[in-house]
Amino acid sequence: MKRRLITLALLFVISGACLAQSNDLYRDSKPASTNVPGVEFPRVDSQSRAIFRVEAPDAQKVQLDLKEVYDMVKGEDGVWTVTTKPLDPGFHYYYLMIAGYRFSDPASESFFGVGRMMSGIEIPAPDQDFYTPKNVPHGQIRECYYLSEVRKGYNRFFVYTPPDYDSNLNNRYPVLYLQHGMGEDERGWVTQGKLNIIMDNLIAEGRCKPMIVVVSNGDIGAMFKPKPGEDVNEARKHFAERFTPMLLNEIIPYVEKTFRVLTDRDNRGMAGLSWGGFQTFQIVLKNLDKFSYIGGFSGAGIFNPQTDLKTVYDGVFSDSTAFNKKVHAFFLGIGSEEGQRMKMLSEALKKAGIHNTYFESKGTAHEWLTWRRCLYEFAPLVFRK
Repeated sequence: MKRRLITLALLFVISGACLAQSNDLYRDSKPASTNVPGVEFPRVDSQSRAIFRVEAPDAQKVQLDLKEVYDMVKGEDGVWTVTTKPLDPGFHYYYLMIAGYRFSDPASESFFGVGRMMSGIEIPAPDQDFYTPKNVPHGQIRECYYLSEVRKGYNRFFVYTPPDYDSNLNNRYPVLYLQHGMGEDERGWVTQGKLNIIMDNLIAEGRCKPMIVVVSNGDIGAMFKPKPGEDVNEARKHFAERFTPMLLNEIIPYVEKTFRVLTDRDNRGMAGLSWGGFQTFQIVLKNLDKFSYIGGFSGAGIFNPQTDLKTVYDGVFSDSTAFNKKVHAFFLGIGSEEGQRMKMLSEALKKAGIHNTYFESKGTAHEWLTWRRCLYEFAPLVFRK
């Protein structure tokens, strides 16, 4: 009995020493905010490196695919570990791979992006205060369904209502229709985009007017892929073509019937990221009788601004005076690591007399931190007239 107690005491000491050693090893790191509840790994350290641990004692090879592929190292306990290079701030998708097979990390929340459910990890950003929850009045995200004649089935969209929506019953609100990108759906802006937190903080700061924001399924959850032998340009014209009649003939009427909103063009705007920006241009520029605000986040029309500016969209840019009178805010934003296409478009439009606001997100690429920043810059510009 005495020997057994001594053995247990020794095991306890050894276990405590191992735990202390582990705590010392990862003292400079914290569990990622995107982990499932109660899980310690992955972690993020002060150098923005991510630390992963995977228990797979029978595996012969385990890898991490996060912007690049990392080989994980197996310990004597059968646990595989790896520490990444310093990662850019913001949100990143990733996979784990065992024997070349990709799967989502059960330690992480999963997110719909790039046409599939994926793990995601949030790397702290120096300016993350604007999308961090605070002790301010909060709005709500409401889930709406309707039977779509266009889609021939039920369609879901989300509606952000501002903090005073249920208390200020005599007020009617302007509406911003906000679209996700290709390979995403209506969940993107709510989960990865942190839409409601950004809007809550802006409204609390008095930087933007209380508004309703509608995030619809843009019918672009599957990645664009022409059929064998199909003309790419022709296929692109018909990709997600159902969304325009869905928005104009079903979603907007549903919103205006169900919520207390202002229904004139001066109180209706639209913006979108990536392909959602392309959809925004396609819809708004052909329906300026219905919209007066437009935003493109890393996405706009597919045309050459040097040669097509006067003719594209039925010549909407040919009369700058008329355009500027109708469009109260025209926003073009992009990450600094994405190239110059939006800047070139902005400059060409300004040269043609078209007023617009250009924003560049420093140090980011085609990713959610770019689009969060774009929304933060764009929302204060709308519904001011």
